[in-house]
Amino acid sequence: MAEWNVVPTPENFELFYVYAEGANAALSSAMEGIIRARRPFTVEALQDLSARFLARERAAKAMEDMGSSIGNMLDAVLIKLEAAGKDAGEYGRALSAATGELGGQQAPAAVKGMLDRLLGATQAMEQRTKKLEVELQQSSTEVSELKVQLDSVRKESRTDPLTGIANRKTFDVELQAAIDDATANGSSVALLMCDIDHFKRFNDTWGHPTGDQVLRLVANCLQENVKGRDTAARYGGEEFAVIVRQTGIGGAVSLADQIRSTVEGKKLVKKSTGDILGTITISIGVARLAPDDSVETLVQRADRCLYCAKNTGRNRVVGEEALSAPATSNAA
Repeated sequence: MAEWNVVPTPENFELFYVYAEGANAALSSAMEGIIRARRPFTVEALQDLSARFLARERAAKAMEDMGSSIGNMLDAVLIKLEAAGKDAGEYGRALSAATGELGGQQAPAAVKGMLDRLLGATQAMEQRTKKLEVELQQSSTEVSELKVQLDSVRKESRTDPLTGIANRKTFDVELQAAIDDATANGSSVALLMCDIDHFKRFNDTWGHPTGDQVLRLVANCLQENVKGRDTAARYGGEEFAVIVRQTGIGGAVSLADQIRSTVEGKKLVKKSTGDILGTITISIGVARLAPDDSVETLVQRADRCLYCAKNTGRNRVVGEEALSAPATSNAA
């Protein structure tokens, strides 16, 4: 970490510890690729590595722990049910014996003894049934608590921990699902690729906590404008993506400009001092799904639109129709 000038935060220590341990092959491969290429471990790169690999590992460990808990709970419930079955069998035999005794002439004392035994068996069965009911109710409560934990882990595995919106893994799944749906029913899909303008300048000037605040601000703006089955996600670093279902290129460009305007209208305030640091702007590229598109080709085309927006002044939206327009139209 010292060699690569990595800030010694708990999150970064965890990242490098898992790398040194070598248990997470995917993380090791990604980090070794950065080292071989002599690329810096920027804050954005570290956050991306943590989100892509550690969050998944934590979720897998949590799922393993819950699976073990559920297994133990099921074993305990089966033991209780087996014991209840034996109790019911004993009670059934007691009833059968009483029925047999009633078949002949019985002295009053014998009948009273038989009734006392039957009453005792019934009371014992009632107590065991109540105990079983309490134990099963407790098991039900434990199952409900595990369900809450499972829902939390599932949400965590799909969410970017810094911004609270969908992570890259969820983006990949949702975009493929949107493409599959569009292929099946002929609906439209558009993709917005968004990048924060001059983000490195904010980090270098105001520090990484302010940079994190910028990322959360942009994520909130995306959430404000994305509804229904559309998905806003953090794609990586300072780049975001929005999957827009059942919307043509015109509607998607309008939505992108609405998002751009919302971000530009926010004032960035430093929490520690209350100082206004200025405004944030984003550039957005928009592409629509073509019949022969895959996830990769659609993302690549939206990225080209994004680069065009960055190269022609930033704080703007470029739809894919602009890429094929004459140069004079682009300049305008």
